Amino acid sequence: MTEHDRSGFGRREILKLAAVTGATFAGAGLFASQVAAADDGLSLKGKRIAISATGTDHYFDLQAYNAQIAEVKRLGGEPIAVDAGRNDGKLVSQLQTLIAQKPDAIVQILGTLSVIDPWLKKARDAGIPVLTVDVGSTNSINNTTSDNWGIGKDLALQLVSDIGGEGNILVFNGFYGVTPCAIRYDQLVNVIKYFPKVKIIQPELRDVIPNTVQDAFTQITALLNKYPEKGSIKAIWSAWDIPQLGATQAIAAAGRTEIRTYGVDGSPEVLQLVADPNSPAGADAAQQPAEIGRTAIRNVAKLLAGQTLPRETYVPALLANKANVAEVVKKLGIG
Repeated sequence: MTEHDRSGFGRREILKLAAVTGATFAGAGLFASQVAAADDGLSLKGKRIAISATGTDHYFDLQAYNAQIAEVKRLGGEPIAVDAGRNDGKLVSQLQTLIAQKPDAIVQILGTLSVIDPWLKKARDAGIPVLTVDVGSTNSINNTTSDNWGIGKDLALQLVSDIGGEGNILVFNGFYGVTPCAIRYDQLVNVIKYFPKVKIIQPELRDVIPNTVQDAFTQITALLNKYPEKGSIKAIWSAWDIPQLGATQAIAAAGRTEIRTYGVDGSPEVLQLVADPNSPAGADAAQQPAEIGRTAIRNVAKLLAGQTLPRETYVPALLANKANVAEVVKKLGIG
């Protein structure tokens, strides 16, 4: 039996899958203007809407947070916005305070589920509707997010295609307790199990907050010294794009630009690296954080108007690779 027979995919099939992946992301389109137009009749007049952010130091978080505040105001409501600064103790404290203030709804942006879920439950028990952004909680009426199953699968297929279906990869897996990161990681594992020549080097890496870029740079530099032969590492994967930034810098500094990096979010600085033909950045799944934030607030308005919401609302993402990054940046309106 050949390698092609065992995996079900040869090099040609992998390339076809990657092409379909790009078309799927691009074909999803950006529908912010249509959604906004359709929801112009919504109102939050007289409503106090609490917005709880785990932190706003990352591009995604800040864009979503600011867009939510602006959308509450646009719809005539009063935003009560708080930022925990990546401090779990402060996050719990701010949720306690918000519950005591009895707003008309609470929207939680990200967070480790084991930390925030008891307090989301307390809010629900107090009769306060809870909605979330990128939080897979049973206490959330609606979670607005990207399709992280699709993102994880498609990014993994791009990686596998780029390395020809074989080779060692490094994986950052420090935030498995954060729902989107867990889904993306699981989808990576689900894809590469069909490509037995792709191996994750153990132990997996742990990305950290704060100092994410510096820490990733240090970890990757050490591993490049441990695996000095070209071809001994083919790619580096992370569930978000700030570790990708540090990893890309480390690869460039070591002159190991045959290695490619992959991440998720679409931060402008990472998309710039993907656009650079000499950069090791191979691909980045670009989300629409501002549209995710606006959509979450429109869902609050729908709920308070008596509408029934789906369990999850998905906002399209775009997979940016070396071939299409200029088009993706244009569609996202970055730069």
